[in-house]
Amino acid sequence: MTTSIEIIPAGRLPRLDDRPLEKRIGLVILATDHTTEVDFRRMVASDRIGVYVSRIHYANPVTPENLLKMQPSLTQGAGLILPGETLDAVMYSCTSASVVIGDRKVEEAIQAAKPGASVVTPTAAAVKALKACGARRISVLTPYTVETSRPMADYFSRLGFAIDRFTCLGLSDDRQMARIAPDEIAAFANQALAPQSDALFISCTAVRAAQVAARIEAATGKPVVTSNLATAWACLRLCGDDQARPELGQLMTRPYGEG
Repeated sequence: MTTSIEIIPAGRLPRLDDRPLEKRIGLVILATDHTTEVDFRRMVASDRIGVYVSRIHYANPVTPENLLKMQPSLTQGAGLILPGETLDAVMYSCTSASVVIGDRKVEEAIQAAKPGASVVTPTAAAVKALKACGARRISVLTPYTVETSRPMADYFSRLGFAIDRFTCLGLSDDRQMARIAPDEIAAFANQALAPQSDALFISCTAVRAAQVAARIEAATGKPVVTSNLATAWACLRLCGDDQARPELGQLMTRPYGEG
């Protein structure tokens, strides 16, 4: 039934802002990811910086072969984030896949959809973060199997880091990795850090390590870099946010590119 209520046109169109938020960060994440959105909402999103997400197909187990299969989906995944609009940065949220695909190939695939956007991978961000913390000798903790950890060990060694200790937890399902309790992450981290290392890197965007990075630092006295902490730091700095947030860990007090 049509009512007799009069609907009055305003007489003019509203004024539009150039953007709803000043800065835009896109996340290309795995369909199975439980952690990245939560971490970026906690550490990055604000009334100035918007975080926008696209998910791409991924099937466990976590093996180099399955990780490599994501490469053809990267351009399409990035293109689905605010189609036709520019992004300031795009982050591909898979550390082990960034190793097997290659940082440069990930960048090329994403920029095919979002030209001009800064592309962030967990591996390249971790390298920059470790250097910003003054680390040359590192220990590494991953949730992966030995097979999936080996390319990562080679990656950091090739870039000039001395690896004093490399520990893996033997998991092959990223959904299980996301369920590792934060207290367990801290306990394994304390064991994984060699005394002579300058810093500890905890790999995998599925692992909730960013939640406990500052706690591990307090216990060990060494900087802790995690996949999501490094990418959040990189995305914030690329968007001009230089605020020091020591409660998140030493990295969040460092400027981008230091070291």
